[in-house]
Amino acid sequence: LFVFLFAGVYYMVPGFIAVIGLLINVILLMGAMAVFQASLTLPGIAGIILTVGMAVDANVLIYERIREEVRVGKAIRSAISAGYHNALSAIMDSNITTLLTALILFWLGSGPIRGFAVTLSMGIVTSVFTAVVVTQTLFDFLTRGGRKISLKMFQFFGETHFDFLKFRKIAYAISIIAVVVGVSW
Repeated sequence: LFVFLFAGVYYMVPGFIAVIGLLINVILLMGAMAVFQASLTLPGIAGIILTVGMAVDANVLIYERIREEVRVGKAIRSAISAGYHNALSAIMDSNITTLLTALILFWLGSGPIRGFAVTLSMGIVTSVFTAVVVTQTLFDFLTRGGRKISLKMFQFFGETHFDFLKFRKIAYAISIIAVVVGVSW
C-alpha cells in the first residue's frame, strides 16, 4: 500500500498510471496462480512482493527516461514513446536475469523454494506486460487526439555531477577480495 501511495504521489499522473498497472499486475498474477492451482503460501507472498518491486522498478526506469526526454524539449507523446523505447533494454535485462534466477531456484529448490520460484516467474511475466504494454496503452489513451496531460513529477535531487566511475578500481579490488574470502570461507 505504501509503494502504491508513494508512486502515485511522487510521479503524479504517471504515478497514477503506474498504480493502475500495478493493480492489473497483481490481478493477472492472482489469475495465473488460480489457473495453475498454486496455493498462496508465505514464499508465494514473498514472490508477489518481489514482483511488485520489479514492476515499480520498471515504471521508475520508464518515467525517469520520460523525464529526460521532456527535459530536452520533446513533445509529450514523443517523450513517452522515447521513454518506453529507451528503458526497454534495462527492463528486459533485469527481468530476464530474475526469471533465470527463478528457474534455477525451481530446478534446485524444494517445496517452499519452488513455490517462490513459480510465483516469481509468473510475476515477472505479468509485471513486464503491465509495465510495458498496459501503462503505455494508458498513456496513449490519455494523450490521443492531442490531449495534453501533465508530466510533472516530484524530484528530490536536481542534476547530479558525481563521477561514479572515479573509484571503480577500488570497488573492483574490494569485490574481488570479497569473492575470494566468500569462496574460501
